[in-house]
Amino acid sequence: MGPPKLYMVDVSPEVRAVLLTAKAIGITIDLKIIPYSNPDEFASVFLKQIPQHSSPFLIDNGYVIWNSQAIIAFLIGKYANDDSLYPREHIQRTIIDQRLHFSTDVIFANLSCIVRRMIKRGISHTPTDMAYTLREAYDFLEEFLENQKWVAGEHLTIADLCLIPTVTSADILVPIDPVKYPNIWSWIKSCQDLPYYKEGNQIGLDNFKRLIKTLRC
Repeated sequence: MGPPKLYMVDVSPEVRAVLLTAKAIGITIDLKIIPYSNPDEFASVFLKQIPQHSSPFLIDNGYVIWNSQAIIAFLIGKYANDDSLYPREHIQRTIIDQRLHFSTDVIFANLSCIVRRMIKRGISHTPTDMAYTLREAYDFLEEFLENQKWVAGEHLTIADLCLIPTVTSADILVPIDPVKYPNIWSWIKSCQDLPYYKEGNQIGLDNFKRLIKTLRC
């Protein structure tokens, strides 16, 4: 049995959340990068494998798992040496789960909607109403980080690993004002100091920047 295989488009923040988690727990994953610029290859891989036709998905010992948070929970449960990134203690886990839902349902939902409009409608700017919604999300995140280093407390968890790719991607579309949001920028810098940040997030984030630059031309 070989390592798990991750089929991915690295511009996706959800993909980068999985990569960061894999790096954090020290497991090797066989990366299958599908170019977002090749729709035929994307369709041949993703449309055939999973009902929701989404990136990423993981194959481990023949079992197919999709949805980044489901993949992350699977990797933690099967491969992590301890529960530090996703503690079993009830209150701690509840706070982490809330932050995960905030990442997916608020920031990523708005981010993906903006990008879809840019791709499908050819707009080159962020709609005012969507920019407002993202800034409102920044307000919440700034409050989450008040008097603590990480989004779910004093220790790094999967909540940080899921949020940082989404937040840094959102920053490209709706810049995060460092004066208004000092807690967010302090947290971003803490994430950037992680030894696996560049490989897990920055490379894909740079590709996302190039994609957005192309869409804005």
